[in-house]
Amino acid sequence: MERLREDLAKSSSVFVVNFERIKVSGDFALRKQIRQAGGRYQVVKNTLAERSGQGTPAEPVLKALTGATAIALSQDNPVALAKALSNYAKENPNFTFRAGVVEGRVVSVAEIAELALLPGKEELLAKVLYLLASPARGMATAVQSVMRGIATVLDQAVKEKKFSS
Repeated sequence: MERLREDLAKSSSVFVVNFERIKVSGDFALRKQIRQAGGRYQVVKNTLAERSGQGTPAEPVLKALTGATAIALSQDNPVALAKALSNYAKENPNFTFRAGVVEGRVVSVAEIAELALLPGKEELLAKVLYLLASPARGMATAVQSVMRGIATVLDQAVKEKKFSS
């Protein structure tokens, strides 16, 4: 219980899911996907989840749980975790979202689906770097174009013997 409480307190994102009638092989595949996304996955008893969540940002979503419950946690990348869970849910209709907490804010099932559609952290960083480098590329192209124009004019002048010796 204490470890779960610590994990809930440290995590920036917590997703509560229903996993009824999932085969063991499917559960192993899900855990692998979650680990690759930098998260943790744990099947919990509802009363344990509620007690462990007291005093944490996840407290509102862990109250009055019913049925088979699992919690997926991530400390730094909620988008990657949401994508991994959503991809698994597409393949396994018995696996469903109940609620989530992202950066201390309770999110609905619809918001989790939207979160899963966002580009990943690495992709966003790549786009920002591309945009930052874009003005420099434009400037280099403009300078290169001017230099090419000057070289063309000088070459033409030399061919037409416009310069006196």
